[in-house]
Formats: sequence, structure tokens, C-alpha cells
Amino acid sequence: MRAKKKDDFVPAKPHARLSSGEVIRMLRDLKGWTQAELARRCGISSTNLSLLENDRVEIGKRRAEQLAKAFEVHPAIIMFPEYEAAAIQHAA
Repeated sequence: MRAKKKDDFVPAKPHARLSSGEVIRMLRDLKGWTQAELARRCGISSTNLSLLENDRVEIGKRRAEQLAKAFEVHPAIIMFPEYEAAAIQHAA
């Protein structure tokens, strides 16, 4: 058996980081909904959904709860995507 040298190891690649906006867009796309359809389901205007999806405004607790209810997921999946990656995959 050959001994391992320090140069034999390669650093792990970092995981992809998702923003709340990217998660909203992914969930909406997976459901096959337009922004207008999501707006109807959650009560947030299409304009504000666009701003959220493009990370131009902060998500906030109230909006996260409205979106989570429409997507039938826990609000943490939208607000804290870096901690909830497994749940996002399951929701898909």
C-alpha cells in the first residue's frame, strides 16, 4: 500500500450558495407557475415578486410566510436557503 502524501489531497469545492430570491424562482419554476400565478396565490404583487427574485429587496418574515404558504413549505426554506438545502430538494 502506498503512503498518502499531502499533495495527494485536493480541497473540497464549496457548495453552491443560494439566495432567497433564487429559491423563490426555483420553487416557482418547479411548480410551473408564472409570477402572476404566484402573485395570485400568495398576495404579493408581480412587481414585488420580481424584486424579490432578483434580490433587490429583503424578503422579510411576512413575505416569507406568504410565499411559504403558497408553496406549501416552511418559511425557513425561503428565508435561510443555505441551511435548508435538503428541504428545498425535497420540496422540488
